[in-house]
Amino acid sequence: MSSEMIFLSILGAILIGAMSPGPSFVLVSRTAIAQGRSAGIAAALGMGVGGACLGGLALLGLSALLLRAEAVFLLVKVLGGLYLVYLGFRIFRDASAPITFESGGPDRAKSLGGNLVMGLLIQLSNPKTVIVYGSIFAALLPAEPEHWLMFTLVPMLFGIEAGWYLVVALVFSANAPRRAYMRAKIWIDRAAGAVMAGLGIRLAAEGISSRIW
Repeated sequence: MSSEMIFLSILGAILIGAMSPGPSFVLVSRTAIAQGRSAGIAAALGMGVGGACLGGLALLGLSALLLRAEAVFLLVKVLGGLYLVYLGFRIFRDASAPITFESGGPDRAKSLGGNLVMGLLIQLSNPKTVIVYGSIFAALLPAEPEHWLMFTLVPMLFGIEAGWYLVVALVFSANAPRRAYMRAKIWIDRAAGAVMAGLGIRLAAEGISSRIW
């Protein structure tokens, strides 16, 4: 298989994974609806940075190290799950709080930075992602890949993760979704919080049960 075909195969596999619904989708879509396009874009860029970081770790072989260091892997898994539970609780708790759309200035810049960090942390909260990346690379990369292929994988991961969630942010920050959100904010936020917490409980439970059994 040519290097070009390998590149496209990896791109397709990771794009399918990025498009799978999960906590990242919940966070970006809700951020875009509730806080606006800029906030959603900031969260999407955070997802891209997180994806690039995890891809870099996979290329360095740390995915295999995580699998061998079972206790570390499970600890990260449990902590990531608990972080998602915490986020879900906050969203659920603040469901009835009114929204004030920011008009600009330092507070808005701080909020955008916070959304970017939030996207990054959500992406890094699930250590299974680096294992998935490592598995895709192990399955598709040749023993001696061309240099250009290795150098483009991390930027490609950033482009896929950030690009997909930019689309999500642009779609959900449109006027129609925002009007619908404002009409049913309490129930949408409670549903989003419950989903986020549920995914976190599942992730943490996987880590705890793996350690016990």
